[in-house]
Amino acid sequence: MTTLEILKKYWHYDSFRPMQEEIIRSVLEGNDTLALLPTGGGKSLCYQIPALAQEGIAIVVSPLIALMKDQVRQLTEKHIKARCIVSGMSKREIEIILNNCIHNDIKLLYVSPERLLSRIFIDHLRQMNVSLIAVDEAHCISQWGFDFRPPYCEIARIRQYHPSVPVLALTATATSEVISDIEEKLAFRKGKLFKGSFFRRELSYSVFEENDKQGRLLRIIRKVGGSGIVYVRNRRRTVEIANILNDNNIPAAAYHAGIAMKERDRIQKEWQTSNRGVMVATNAFGMGIDKPDVRFVVHLDLPDSPEEYFQEAGRAGRDGRRAYAVMLYQKNDIERMLANLERDFPSRQYIRNVYRAVCNYYQIPVGAGQDSHFDFDLEQICNTYNLEVYTAFKALNFLEREGLISLPDHSELQSRLFFKVGKEELYRYQLSNRVAGDMITSILRLYGGLFTDYGPISENKIAQRCGLSETQVSNMLKELHRLQIADYQPKTLKPQIVFAMPRVDINELYVSDRSYSELKEASKRRRTALADYLTNDSECRSQQLLRYFGEEESSQCGICDVCAANRKKKTLDSEAMINAALKEEGAMNIKQLANKLPQMDKETLSKTVRKMLDSGKLSMDQDFLISCCNSK
Repeated sequence: MTTLEILKKYWHYDSFRPMQEEIIRSVLEGNDTLALLPTGGGKSLCYQIPALAQEGIAIVVSPLIALMKDQVRQLTEKHIKARCIVSGMSKREIEIILNNCIHNDIKLLYVSPERLLSRIFIDHLRQMNVSLIAVDEAHCISQWGFDFRPPYCEIARIRQYHPSVPVLALTATATSEVISDIEEKLAFRKGKLFKGSFFRRELSYSVFEENDKQGRLLRIIRKVGGSGIVYVRNRRRTVEIANILNDNNIPAAAYHAGIAMKERDRIQKEWQTSNRGVMVATNAFGMGIDKPDVRFVVHLDLPDSPEEYFQEAGRAGRDGRRAYAVMLYQKNDIERMLANLERDFPSRQYIRNVYRAVCNYYQIPVGAGQDSHFDFDLEQICNTYNLEVYTAFKALNFLEREGLISLPDHSELQSRLFFKVGKEELYRYQLSNRVAGDMITSILRLYGGLFTDYGPISENKIAQRCGLSETQVSNMLKELHRLQIADYQPKTLKPQIVFAMPRVDINELYVSDRSYSELKEASKRRRTALADYLTNDSECRSQQLLRYFGEEESSQCGICDVCAANRKKKTLDSEAMINAALKEEGAMNIKQLANKLPQMDKETLSKTVRKMLDSGKLSMDQDFLISCCNSK
């Protein structure tokens, strides 16, 4: 099939979005390719279609467990074979998935960057028929980017096992510095760059200095209407603002990483199916969210960079209709953002102290602990060693950059099940254990493929099917696991921290002075750029953002707060000029008025006169002579 036929068969679209076809063609020609597409620009199709158009399997590297799981679910619903490998899976489960990638016709394997260089993955990767290596959210590979993930720097090492396979890197936000870093870190071979314009014709950007943020927020939501997102800095604020909105008859829900995954899924689904609900969230919300009818995104608290703001604001208006991105700030917000630079870059000694505290908390001796993982409760660790949570978390970020630890993803894994015995042996067990046998029958009717692969299951759904409690189902599955009949992996309820290297002595822990200083300077530049954006009320907002991302030549959007204010000022100036001319010369027709005001273009003159006539500021007699109403 051609790529267009694949698009029609599986996604039911008649044509590609701008640049998609060119990117796909570049990949199929074997070129290393970097694609910069705006949020909602259809990045995933750029590797999914090449995967289906070629023999073999595409390896997709992604930093987000929730996003990987969602894409695998969507592909499976289209009868496209896809799997994902993420932290929290057992060795046996990973081994089965990797074996299926070698021997079965799985087309896409999603994997988190932390898993790429494990021995089990490399051993299987060598035997796979790989058609493509795709790197999603590729800006995470650059230490100069706003969302750097150290494990991304290791991705290029897997190229040695399939040197002729092209790499496709995708991102929605990258400066020219980050673009160069991506190409270098992924060992591009004369790669091709596809850079779509970041201009969003339908999105109106506005910035308001506002003392009463909550009052302004209520007015914005009531005026714009529809569904929207409100971003704040911390968990407490999400609950506080959601309560205020609900008290004012605006349906709203709080969303943050501290809420259990099951509850977060429920909240998100309710919001996605509503046309008027408001999600009040930290930046834990939004990545991979596909809701086209978001009419507004309001930032009550400042993000840390223009990249972060552009990505979050870009979740509005994906249906092509007018939408609004609004930032509300007070002067001390800017001062606080700049001052927080010191909190975000704790001293090297503090970083060492945090490392020692974490290792001691988990009782890891020097020289031991590699690949060990533990339930991660940062607040408990900080209480034990008298550390400040925010600064300790930033210190852990640096330890992750140095490759010592891997911080947890807050996504909860669904329970999984795999039958280790054959169908005949399982049937004999069912005959001798009636209640468990009925439960197994229900499982087999609900879920397929559990004899060849681990499959996600819901204890609640199984319980409803066979008339048991969820606890009874869980206990019987644990018994099957104990008897080696099945491998039952209950869902993980707590995030995990992974120690990627043996514990090093505190005196030998090295944090590069050059890297530390350069990263701090890069963060300072991003914050300064955001502060400039907030306070520059003389230049089109869209042009300011586009210039930051390297688009020097762009037109004014015409719909942001700056353009609206300039248009209003221009209208008032034009009205004043027309009034002055008519008072000086008396009544004139439109041609005479144009001759009197050669500095005003004819279109502006015509529109302004029509508007003044409609509003009663001017009058016109039967001879088409125009005069000021207050001059009679």
